[in-house]
Amino acid sequence: MDIQLNSLNKIGIDYPPYIIAEIGSNHNGKLELCKKMIDAAKNSGANCVKFQSFTKNSIFSKKVYEDNYFIADDYRNRTDFTLEKIVDAYSLKQADLLEIKKYCEKIKIDFACTPFSSNEVDFLDSVLNVDFFKIASMDCNNYEFIEYISRKNKPTILSTGLSHQHEIDKAIKAFESTGNKKLIIMHCVSLYPPKDSQVNLKKILTLKNLYPYPIGFSDHTLGVEMLIASIALGARVIEKHFTIDKKMEGWDHHMSVDENEMKKIVNGCKRIFEGLGSEKIIRVESQERVDSFRRSIVTKQKISKGTMIQRSMLDVKRPGTGLSPEKIKNILGKKVLRDIGEDEILKEEDF
Repeated sequence: MDIQLNSLNKIGIDYPPYIIAEIGSNHNGKLELCKKMIDAAKNSGANCVKFQSFTKNSIFSKKVYEDNYFIADDYRNRTDFTLEKIVDAYSLKQADLLEIKKYCEKIKIDFACTPFSSNEVDFLDSVLNVDFFKIASMDCNNYEFIEYISRKNKPTILSTGLSHQHEIDKAIKAFESTGNKKLIIMHCVSLYPPKDSQVNLKKILTLKNLYPYPIGFSDHTLGVEMLIASIALGARVIEKHFTIDKKMEGWDHHMSVDENEMKKIVNGCKRIFEGLGSEKIIRVESQERVDSFRRSIVTKQKISKGTMIQRSMLDVKRPGTGLSPEKIKNILGKKVLRDIGEDEILKEEDF
């Protein structure tokens, strides 16, 4: 099944990879920094920049703030930073998202956003009129929320980190329950970063076999290799955390790719996709190329007119413009019709 993501991009096994630069909260709540990241993503060749729409009240409960559970390592020794303060500082206001979307339209890069509440879904749908939604891995078992998003009848990307197969099955059924079939399923490992042995790229093949929808890969590994490799397995939507400075203070900068690495991802994914070609066994070389590389039957010695050909008189050498080696048995025992010199290419008319 192919999914029309927006007016310019269709997602499916026969279509080029759609590459998302996940800015997430790497903007650190600063609009100017956000625009610099959008510019860098555009320069890298990414199709889309993605953000997250949350507030301190829509993502964590009071218990999490009291425990300071998700406090980043950057802030462990800073008494002036609490998780609640960070979430408040790093969240984008609706007016910010509106300005960001307009900026994306101005420089012609797709805008996307992950909502974390129904109010945010409504805003992204009715005010920002996003082309598609992205559901985070943490909501893969939030079936009511998935159904709510599905009712907007827009293409939706569903990340499957943290999930067993039966939970993915339920998530897909919840989405399909509204009649919306515009779904893209993302393989994801929700570790930051995972070890190579935990990535399980072959799961992409499993997802392709289990579900009729396009498959993608939301990658949290260090480097670019896993993403590029996923294209060969069938991933057609690619998502990678993106920054302009890996040493910047914040949650995800350390495991994000920068502009140069994103360029490698974009170019690498395009090359792999082009290289996949067709499953048909076909020859792509020109006849001229074939003739120059293949061999013809040639004489090992001078042969007089009327002589009966024996195998010991023959060899095969380049180019392949004469009799093919496969015809050696056909000419054995035949008489030649002319005097032939040593190391000459034989033709049909010589017999």
